[in-house]
Amino acid sequence: MSYNLSGRTEDYLRSIYEIVERKGFARVRDIARELDVKPSSVVEMLKKLQEMSLVVYEKYGGVRLTDRGKELAEVVERRHETFRKFLELILVPKDVALRDAHILEHRLHPKTILQFARFVEFITSYADRPRFIRRWLEEFKKYCEKSDKEKMENFKG
Repeated sequence: MSYNLSGRTEDYLRSIYEIVERKGFARVRDIARELDVKPSSVVEMLKKLQEMSLVVYEKYGGVRLTDRGKELAEVVERRHETFRKFLELILVPKDVALRDAHILEHRLHPKTILQFARFVEFITSYADRPRFIRRWLEEFKKYCEKSDKEKMENFKG
């Protein structure tokens, strides 16, 4: 079976995956709270996901991902984490990085995502980063701090 999932569908899979990782199980109300949607919307999506054989949903019971559902959720989770890490590397505040990673995970071509993943892995994979990477990150931070100060001066009245 071929899967061409919408961003919203991917969001549901990732949320179910994250809830199960945290709590060991997921219920409709957990998913509704996580995605800030009505429980009736969750039930509607769970029925669709079950038709696609991505979840097992029992009315008034728990929700679990099928093996294929879990595989797809893990792919979405990896994409999300790649963009979150990248954004934090370039000093985007954590709350903004989380929000923007969510947008990027659905919008970019797979080849572009792969290159982001390679870059993030290259920069972060060493426990003791090579000196040039540490230096580059330090210089980038200084550049941003200096740039922020200059921008603040330019906008004072």
